[in-house]
Amino acid sequence: MVAPITTAASMCAFHNVVLATQNYGIKKGIKQGLGVKRGSCGGLQMKANAQNHNGDDKISKVVSKSSIRQNFTIRSYEVDANGIASIETLMNYFQSSIIDHCNTLGIHVDAAGSSKEMIKRNLVWVYSEMQVWIYRYPKWDDVVEVETWLSSEGKNAARFNWIVRDFKTNQMLNRASSVCVLMNKLTRRLSKIPVEVRREFESYLKNSRIIIEGDDKKIPKLDDTSADYICLDLKPRWSDIDINFHVNNAKYVSWILESIPESILMNYELSSLTLKFKRECKRDSKLQSLAEVCSDNNNNNNNNNVEYNHMLRSEDGVEILRGRTEWRLKPTNNFDIFNHDPEASIKDL
Repeated sequence: MVAPITTAASMCAFHNVVLATQNYGIKKGIKQGLGVKRGSCGGLQMKANAQNHNGDDKISKVVSKSSIRQNFTIRSYEVDANGIASIETLMNYFQSSIIDHCNTLGIHVDAAGSSKEMIKRNLVWVYSEMQVWIYRYPKWDDVVEVETWLSSEGKNAARFNWIVRDFKTNQMLNRASSVCVLMNKLTRRLSKIPVEVRREFESYLKNSRIIIEGDDKKIPKLDDTSADYICLDLKPRWSDIDINFHVNNAKYVSWILESIPESILMNYELSSLTLKFKRECKRDSKLQSLAEVCSDNNNNNNNNNVEYNHMLRSEDGVEILRGRTEWRLKPTNNFDIFNHDPEASIKDL
């Protein structure tokens, strides 16, 4: 009962992320340091980047009936100013791998990841929430192996799971998980999973331990008085829109990062990300990105990490997304300094 493609606020798209021109508003009393435009270069890689170093140009290894591994080479236009893969790039790899996964299983029919029974009913998968943990970022020209599998999540949802490893060393670099639900493309309303759709997917669902436990910590709703930083006049560009005229989910990450102070972007790196999608974002949407500092290295934080709450809203105040980001100081040697298990695999979950 799964095959991904969208966020509850957007359908996933096969487009590069392009940032619009912004005007920034900063709350009084907060140190200046936001009003610098930050470009991002995360692009979706399909067949050209899904390189298999064992001959197959798409799928590197079918681990089991429900688990597939796929290789990607980090390109120069997919890295940020630090020379490491951007978070948008990783988000796009997740999307690409799950689509190819479903295609390999024989249940993926169209570019939106819909099965035959879903197409009959005008249904698409949308993300309702997503979590990403990042232990180490791959660098330019690194080859990463993305393992994907599907699992059940209650009666009317599904979970997509990912582990990203260094292809050469097999070290775990990232892990991510998302909860997806069905939405009717015509009514724009969420739908229960029909029995016919469930039958298409149920034999491929892996009954395994959840790779990332749900984030039960409440993310507060922000407003002009509670937000420490506000980024104004965000608007999707044509290249952010997919075939269903919705915004690529990686774009949401770009938007919430626009409200992070430049001093944090220069000295810290993103270590975890939680997103909870509330509404769709369409071509004519005009958005604002709000951020609240909920912990920093000057506020009872012994590990020097920084944490922010986020909210995207439309200009008329309609809430689009809530999120939380955690940041750690950039290491001088970004290799093998985090406590991750190089042998971790789906078989261990």
